[in-house]
Amino acid sequence: MRLVQLTVPTGRRETILETLDEREIDYVVTDEASNREYTAVIYFPLPSPAVEPVLDELQEAGIDEDAYTVVVDAETVVSRRFQALRDEYEKGDVESDRISRQELQAEAESLTPTFGVYATMTIVSAVVATAGLLLDSPAVVVGSMVIAPLIGPALGASVGSVIDDEELFIESILYQLIGIILAIAAAAVFAWLVRTTNIVPPGLDIGSIDEISERLTPDLLSLAVALGAGVAGIVSIATGISVALVGVMIAAALIPPAAAAGVAIAWGEPSAAIGSTALVLVNVLSVNLAGLLTLWYAGYRPENLFSRDETEKRVRERVIGLAAIVFIFAVFLGGITYASYGLATFEESAQNEAEIVLDDAEFAEYQLIETEVIVDEDYPFVGPERVIVTIGGPPGAEEPGIADTLAERINQQTNEDVIVEIRYIGQVER
Repeated sequence: MRLVQLTVPTGRRETILETLDEREIDYVVTDEASNREYTAVIYFPLPSPAVEPVLDELQEAGIDEDAYTVVVDAETVVSRRFQALRDEYEKGDVESDRISRQELQAEAESLTPTFGVYATMTIVSAVVATAGLLLDSPAVVVGSMVIAPLIGPALGASVGSVIDDEELFIESILYQLIGIILAIAAAAVFAWLVRTTNIVPPGLDIGSIDEISERLTPDLLSLAVALGAGVAGIVSIATGISVALVGVMIAAALIPPAAAAGVAIAWGEPSAAIGSTALVLVNVLSVNLAGLLTLWYAGYRPENLFSRDETEKRVRERVIGLAAIVFIFAVFLGGITYASYGLATFEESAQNEAEIVLDDAEFAEYQLIETEVIVDEDYPFVGPERVIVTIGGPPGAEEPGIADTLAERINQQTNEDVIVEIRYIGQVER
């Protein structure tokens, strides 16, 4: 429910009151005594779905942007006429659940802080995320998402597109681009300082850290996170639900992979940054695409009827463009997913082959202790480089046939030339 406070321009009082009476809207009128170009102030409650059509009709009756119109939340309205108004506008569908176009625009603008605050909070969140990645701490990484101010620009571009506010659209796009650059740069600088000052162990392999490695080789499931964040963000802002938690979800799609890209750059491994940078870009594009589609489906259109066809054409072009770019990135992520699947399949096959060989009667005295696959550093399409098979057996010399047999059988499971190392542990009889 909303309470609308409306200043009435000179000469428009009767027209506006007639409009409200025709719609059977309760109102209170107070005289305006500020000696300006307004004669009165009208207060009237409205169901949330009625705000947009009523304000549009009042604008046609003479309320322009120079007048003051304030829309605030109303906790309770006790009125038979108001209940009838609710029955008329609240139909239980998407369009009746959403807030008005005017409120949506104001909400999108309010979610974007000033540039100084935005830049500072983005840098801080990237630094915290980098620390969390290097510590391999999911809790710290989640904390970085909470302080990231990304939801405003991420949703503002979609809102600006559908309501024909090009200024909001351009500002949001610039904020997003600058945010990505700042996040990756801040993460790279911080990670370089950490490395050069030996805060982390010298020779640290970033690929061995789970929180980092999973973002250096992203897969197609990452698209679901970004698309879900975009839809959830738009639904939350369009229905007036708190966007705080949704902002964390959008930050989850952007900040950690940006920090991972910065870490890879600081470690002098630019190829390792390809996957995480691609993940950042595809997530940004997916959030914008999901936002555009959700807003248009929810029924938001520009205020000016004459600009609707042009806006619809522009939105369609942007949706097609975003979908095409997201598809290209999806193919790229699909390649990474396929490579990861191949690696996982090879690891399982290598384990099985080692078990089969050592189950042979010829090697009955030997026991398989561990099979470890070492991957290469050809990011983002990593593959097997070495297989280390640790076996135990009786004291004395290792059976020479084991190494040859294992190497032959394991290499049959992949198209790549994999080195097979055998580590022999002699077991002392007691």
